[in-house]
Amino acid sequence: MCPDPGTEGYAAELAARHTAPPAPEDVDWDALRAKAIEIMGKAYAPYSNFPVGVAGIVDDGRVVVGCNVENAAYGVGLCAECGMVSELHATGGGTLVAVSCVGGDGQPLMPCGRCRQLLWENGGPECLLLTPEGVLPMREVLPQAFGPDNLTAARHPA
Repeated sequence: MCPDPGTEGYAAELAARHTAPPAPEDVDWDALRAKAIEIMGKAYAPYSNFPVGVAGIVDDGRVVVGCNVENAAYGVGLCAECGMVSELHATGGGTLVAVSCVGGDGQPLMPCGRCRQLLWENGGPECLLLTPEGVLPMREVLPQAFGPDNLTAARHPA
């Protein structure tokens, strides 16, 4: 059963699960990017012709992946990161520690704003992201992010 994101317990659980990410040089970025490229080959992108693949390392060592899945009602397509986060939770949860997202050319691709939020909530501020400008922690990719702690603070003002 998934915890209720509207409870203090959820934020505490996320904090307790969060472990320090590996140093950027300790991540096999080539292998992670290769997984993202592999899953990108399964993307369903008949409308945009812009396949996307993503792969992430979980704090327990698992690798989770996702690809974009478009829909004729354009606004309800699923980004690759949505699929990866769904696999993360469907296979036991945990915290993302490193993520590589690629576009159709296999090069690093910066996730959209919605997906940056997904990465923040499922990896935290120290989750590493391979970007077109190199490896960055999420705190630099999504500064001043809004997350579960903000919801708890709003319910329980000081």
